[in-house]
Amino acid sequence: MIHSPEQTLSPALSVLAVPAFADNYLWLIHDGTHAAVVDPGDAMVILDALKAHQLTLCAILLTHHHADHTGGVPELLQHFAVPVFGPRNEAITAITEPLAEGDVAYVRELGLQLTVIDVPGHTKGHIAYVRQRDERSGAPWLFSGDTLFAGGCGRLFEGTPGQMAESLGKLAALPDDTEVFCAHEYTLSNLRFASAVEPGNLALQERVAIDTEKRQQGLSTVPSTIALEKATNPFLRYKEPAILASLKVEGKLAADASPVEAFAALRMWKNNF
Repeated sequence: MIHSPEQTLSPALSVLAVPAFADNYLWLIHDGTHAAVVDPGDAMVILDALKAHQLTLCAILLTHHHADHTGGVPELLQHFAVPVFGPRNEAITAITEPLAEGDVAYVRELGLQLTVIDVPGHTKGHIAYVRQRDERSGAPWLFSGDTLFAGGCGRLFEGTPGQMAESLGKLAALPDDTEVFCAHEYTLSNLRFASAVEPGNLALQERVAIDTEKRQQGLSTVPSTIALEKATNPFLRYKEPAILASLKVEGKLAADASPVEAFAALRMWKNNF
């Protein structure tokens, strides 16, 4: 199992990566005493992490309804009577604090405020959580679930290409130093596809080398940053001439295609890559 170093994000709060299943990351935001968990698909690994770090769970935060993000909630609620924040527009029975864009998830024990962004595409009601920069924190950070990945984006199980492109545009507009805590270790696979799509991208070549070395050392490639994603992630760069040229050379895009058609073609190419 891959273990990630702890990321210290402010004088008071840290984020601990808890690996689960084959490639999921469950996130514990904590102050050394209390913790909020993001997308606990597996209760046992969270219970083990809480015990190991002597933490008490104080909140659950969900981005969307898929079982690898919600499956541990019922068991955690047997151990801890805590609020469950989650998307208003998805059918998750455990949610006690339904959220949509513009809402704020406030975790009192941590003094933690997370702004909610609607990011449909992977699922219809998917949300993301953003901690803004303030006088206590360092860089802002983003919990993007399965919308924005390091080097990629989620499959379109329920939403449309236009929705996903718009959702990713919202996330790309966050400050460049925003740390991106996505939910899966898909990075090297995503970067192989990005390299096929945009082989001349020097920033991408450098990222491939760095992240390959991290994985060889058993380290996580997450978090990344919004700046790094904008420089290397093809799903934030689908309007770039080099990417459009690759799509056309591969016969996947008509000469007069719209930007949304280009995004859709890129996502379809990744599906079959």
